Amino acid sequence: MAQRRTVIRVPGLTHRTPISLGAKVGNIVHSAPIYGTDVERHLLPDDPAEQAAQMFKNIGKFMEAAGGTIDDIVHIQLFLKDFKHRDAVDVEWVKMFPDEDNRPSRHAVSEPEIRGGGALFGVEILAVVD
Repeated sequence: MAQRRTVIRVPGLTHRTPISLGAKVGNIVHSAPIYGTDVERHLLPDDPAEQAAQMFKNIGKFMEAAGGTIDDIVHIQLFLKDFKHRDAVDVEWVKMFPDEDNRPSRHAVSEPEIRGGGALFGVEILAVVD
């Protein structure tokens, strides 16, 4: 029997626990937390603006690996270690989704114990890919 679930992998983006970065069943895609890790330099920037910019690049890489684009994203769950860093995320949000009439939904929650190895924020993505 063929596997129903396809694991989504992005080189350089992994978790320390035995979980996948994301999975696809049919046309539904969901990610585990994605952080602002710079996969080329193998580090998590300290600067919130740089970390946010990298996180949004990683969103694009994840969606490409899932066989879709950012236009397939339905919802983004945003986890913030501290809400003072939301502005850094919002700057990149507007860059990625400049049309206010064509943005996915988003919900932000406080997550003071983010396990992303120094991450200030992270996202989980829900998408529908053709």
